[in-house]
Amino acid sequence: MNLLKWALIALVIMLIAGALGFTGVAGAASWVAQALFVVFLVLFVVGLIAHFTKGTHA
Repeated sequence: MNLLKWALIALVIMLIAGALGFTGVAGAASWVAQALFVVFLVLFVVGLIAHFTKGTHA
């Protein structure tokens, strides 16, 4: 939940910076958002692989 909170904070900062036209801040916030997206995507793929390779042995 902590990482999700930081992603939402980055989204808010990026939206405010974009609305105000601060390109430097918007660029930095965009980079943070992209990095968090990649982290969540990797965790999702790892979770899928773990789920399908776990299998049930009776």
